[in-house]
Amino acid sequence: MGFATIRVEDIAGHPAFRHLSTLHPSIDVDLRYTTAHNFAGRVLYRGYDCAWLRAEAAAGLEASAAWLASRRPGWRIRLLDALRPQRVQEAIWAEVVGTPMQMYFADPARGSIHSFGMAVDVTLLSPQGSESDMGSGFDEMSELSHPAMNDEHLALGALSAAQVTERGWLHAAMVRGGFRGIPTEWWHFDFGDRAQVRRDGPRVD
Repeated sequence: MGFATIRVEDIAGHPAFRHLSTLHPSIDVDLRYTTAHNFAGRVLYRGYDCAWLRAEAAAGLEASAAWLASRRPGWRIRLLDALRPQRVQEAIWAEVVGTPMQMYFADPARGSIHSFGMAVDVTLLSPQGSESDMGSGFDEMSELSHPAMNDEHLALGALSAAQVTERGWLHAAMVRGGFRGIPTEWWHFDFGDRAQVRRDGPRVD
């Protein structure tokens, strides 16, 4: 790989990144990998400050939040994951490789877009502060989480029309900010082209 790398310990001095504390206050930050509220059931970011995004992804997220607020007053975006250092991705990969969970994580040999600060995991918050019912939970690694299968799940009764609608609102908002979804996780969105992100870097190790 020809891109530059930077250690997560040195990211505060890097001009390409923004700390999540600088995001517009309409965005709720609840980084699940800093808690045990995730697929692993334990803190995965212990000792690391992972509250960062590339500046352009942060601006895109703010644009998404502004569009949502204009079209659905009172609703907000909740940010569940942002930067994920390469060393954490490698540790997760070692745990999931060879299991059914493998398909939900990028092989660190290629690099997760999270490790470039150019991917986010998000959901929606209602005006009352509750998370939208998306039909499956964050990090629920099953076909029920696959937005590519929304129509099938709806036809078979596995998802309700209301749950598919909530996924639609999230996708619509994120697209307006320049993000792209993926087929297997309703919560995951990349900013920009994956190949270009991996080519240009920098990756956070």
